[in-house]
Amino acid sequence: MPKTISPQLDVLSRLTLDPQHADTAIGYVAGLSNDERDQLVSLADSNHVVIRAFQAVAQQASNDAALAAWARGILDRERERIQNALTFLHHICDELEQGGCPVTVMKSLDHWPDLGNDLDLYTTAEERQIVRIMTTRMGAHVEPRSWGDRLANKWNFAVPRLPEAVEVHAQRLGQTGEHTAMAKRFITRRVPKTLNGLTFLVPAPEERVIVATLQRMYRHFYFRVCDILNTLNLLQNGELDFAELKSAADLGGIWPGVATYLKIVCDYVEHYRGTAPELPQQVRAAARFGGDVIRAGGKFLRVPILPNGAELYTRQITHTAMHGDVPATLRLSLLPYLASAAAVAFRITGSDKGIW
Repeated sequence: MPKTISPQLDVLSRLTLDPQHADTAIGYVAGLSNDERDQLVSLADSNHVVIRAFQAVAQQASNDAALAAWARGILDRERERIQNALTFLHHICDELEQGGCPVTVMKSLDHWPDLGNDLDLYTTAEERQIVRIMTTRMGAHVEPRSWGDRLANKWNFAVPRLPEAVEVHAQRLGQTGEHTAMAKRFITRRVPKTLNGLTFLVPAPEERVIVATLQRMYRHFYFRVCDILNTLNLLQNGELDFAELKSAADLGGIWPGVATYLKIVCDYVEHYRGTAPELPQQVRAAARFGGDVIRAGGKFLRVPILPNGAELYTRQITHTAMHGDVPATLRLSLLPYLASAAAVAFRITGSDKGIW
């Protein structure tokens, strides 16, 4: 596991993965300056674990009333933000459904009791229908689209009085929009989830792992602490049907990536807990690497693009081509050029926003 992990990322991992034995982590937080505490809160926000991390601080800092009060203040502000976002999200989903756009909430609600910094939706509806409903019924503004957004058929909306962006994926998933058959499962297999009295339709557990894998192993090449926690909950609760998961992953040629994602999660959990859920043999056999290749970088846990990430991409595009999916193969073939353009743009401007 990462040998160069930052003290603050290590503390977040200890607070969330093993909160009942987080005395050392609590002591570390108690010793931070105000500026350092602000940095820790920002890091927790980036990793979508504000509630889960500071809940542990508030509950266990029994001998430090000031520290506990500070943590409770953070929790109160974050819960207020989350409730506002949930209220808007529920309204948005209702409007889309009533307008003939079947929708499922991806990723955002997987972090519960935390919530992501944007609201991700998938629908099988056409993009013009989505844009019409969001702009006329929600008063939303369409944000500029990058090259990657257009390839992935993804739209971003700014909704009045909602700080979080709303991201809608239409008919396609994947970094270049290469997944269509697999994407339909996000609607046909969606399940209800009730939070704070509001009911949403979310992907089935297998699709939650699929979308996490697409994000972590085929697009961003980094893990957040929330990714570890979210998947750990699915494994601990026995919610995953591994045969179904493999069947879905094979549709898009990403089974090796899914297996590798699960292996990394379990390796990281074992590092902090000393034990982790046991993965089926077919998962262990398909994993291309594990947590030993992960390196801490910035705010996250990085998967090396070379050779590890590149190997998964090569396997995906080979599988897609061999199965005769010409449109998806062509889309995937654009990825290296997009990645190169993004890297150049980042070096010149400090941002790859117009690319990805």
